[in-house]
Amino acid sequence: MASKHNDCRNFVTVDVSKGICRRTGDLIMLDTNCCEHFSPLPKCKNCAAFVCGEVEGIGTCKAEKQEHWTYPELVAVTCDWYTSK
Repeated sequence: MASKHNDCRNFVTVDVSKGICRRTGDLIMLDTNCCEHFSPLPKCKNCAAFVCGEVEGIGTCKAEKQEHWTYPELVAVTCDWYTSK
């Protein structure tokens, strides 16, 4: 699966189709290719503790004893249990 701009730490969302690159200040469309300065944003889908569920768009976090539902696109920059895959 190719990375999208909203998977990069350098991307700031403006609306549903575009954003601004923090590095360059340029306006970027979400569906264009990422550049060589792509820096992965911690999201549940990239965490070793995330397991995809049977229902699309819902998964389970197995980082704690009590498992919780979560969605893959949830930004995990403040999660103490995040571990990159």
